[in-house]
Amino acid sequence: MTETKPHWSFWVICIVALVWNAMGSINFVMQMNPAMLANYPDAAKALIADRPVWATVAFAVAVFGGLFGDLLLLLRKAAASHWFVASLLGVIVVNVHTFLATSAMDIWVGSLLSLLVAAFLIGYTQVVKRKGWIT
Repeated sequence: MTETKPHWSFWVICIVALVWNAMGSINFVMQMNPAMLANYPDAAKALIADRPVWATVAFAVAVFGGLFGDLLLLLRKAAASHWFVASLLGVIVVNVHTFLATSAMDIWVGSLLSLLVAAFLIGYTQVVKRKGWIT
């Protein structure tokens, strides 16, 4: 398939996704810093304090995989889809812990939104690949 120029919406979606995953990555780094963690709501602090290592690793894969995927998407590289798949798997694993460990609705909403965004980015990458916007 020949490469074509992306629609302006491609760039908007890429930038919004990059900001989303950058915020997730910053959140991860903040959660690893006890001084910053002290500013979190009590429900979030309890969830983070009790989070097992496997869930923390999954969280890192989710946010940093998504961030790297976004950067590749901005560079119009189809390899972004592999990173988005890794990110989605990370989101699923960390959400298993989240849904079992807390009943705080605000945390659940954020977790579900993360799941939807990660799944959307996989699908979107496939669409733009078929359109020839990424190679």
